[in-house]
Amino acid sequence: MTKRMAKRAAAISPFHVMDILAQAKQLQSQGQDIIHMEVGEPDFDTPEPIVEAGIKALKAGKTHYTPALGLPELREAIANWYQDYYQLDISPERIVVTPGASGALLLVMGALLEQGEKVMLADPGYPCNRHFARFVEGDINAVPVTAVSNYQLTADHIEQHWDDKTSLALLASPSNPTGTVLSKEELELLSKAVKRKQGTLVVDEIYHGLTYDGFKATSALAIDDQAFVINSFSKFFGMTGWRLGWLVVPEGYTEVMDKLAQNLYLAAPTMSQYAALAAFKQNTLNVLEQRRQVFQQRRDALLPALKELDFTLPVTPQGAFYLYADCSKLLNDKVPDSMTLSRYLLKEAGIAITPGLDFGNFQAEHHCRFAYTTSEERLLEAAERIGQTIKRFS
Repeated sequence: MTKRMAKRAAAISPFHVMDILAQAKQLQSQGQDIIHMEVGEPDFDTPEPIVEAGIKALKAGKTHYTPALGLPELREAIANWYQDYYQLDISPERIVVTPGASGALLLVMGALLEQGEKVMLADPGYPCNRHFARFVEGDINAVPVTAVSNYQLTADHIEQHWDDKTSLALLASPSNPTGTVLSKEELELLSKAVKRKQGTLVVDEIYHGLTYDGFKATSALAIDDQAFVINSFSKFFGMTGWRLGWLVVPEGYTEVMDKLAQNLYLAAPTMSQYAALAAFKQNTLNVLEQRRQVFQQRRDALLPALKELDFTLPVTPQGAFYLYADCSKLLNDKVPDSMTLSRYLLKEAGIAITPGLDFGNFQAEHHCRFAYTTSEERLLEAAERIGQTIKRFS
């Protein structure tokens, strides 16, 4: 029987890192010690107060559907977070609770992107952004970015690359894979540039809270009340497996998001929503602050170690938990690109990293991403192993 597949499905690329992860697990099952630096997931368990709240909800029979937009008390708690953390007055009515940030991104694309319209985004960038656009029959206006612009879109990029098919600009601050952050001034310029093009600004803020060197990321909502802002309980709050995120929409968009949510997934997981009510409590936030400091210490240990190995990192990331490194100096006839390098390091050194191909096309073969989501001791051990392995193929 001939296998039938829709064009939209065939056009979506797999995560290459998942192949790396599968190989890594196979090697582990054979007894090899693998240091995981490939998957963008905090290595810390979910904070205990959140876990306890989830268990309490289950025991209390909180296992039925919630409203499609989310538990009213959680929407209010998120609104209070914006007031406490950003000093922003956001109505709970504008907040949509979703199954992960992916659910929020699907709602945005489904509500705003017409067939054939384009989303402008940075290359390199998080791959699912372009895949969701394709899933709703949209297209991508990918703009190559370098260290010159901090690996971010700028107002000049908007002016130069916007065309008559582009309708949305999607930013990420802090970004995946580069960890760079947009300043308040940069956000203001970008917002004005998008407005001049009569476009819509969408901002991924899922790594907010994980910023370093005393820097605090500015929410796009402080700049542009008409922006669509995506956030998540996965990264800063450490709730990856609970599959819970949220979306802040402008006034007047709640009804369409409610309608789409009802049809696409009905509601976010009930247990996760009740558990997340504990995410904003002070005892939880104290734990999360300690973890943020650990991530900064890890970054500060791994960054110079990679530079010593001839990886090029022209920008010190101020957020997330990634280092996006240029590996050009390490490549040769035996190891000609970052995909080959990733596979070689896994096989020969037991080090799992992500090739640049997962994040776009621009200079992807010369870059790879390191996630510092394991202990500082293991990160430094990884650098030592990489150094020994490089000597064998250089």
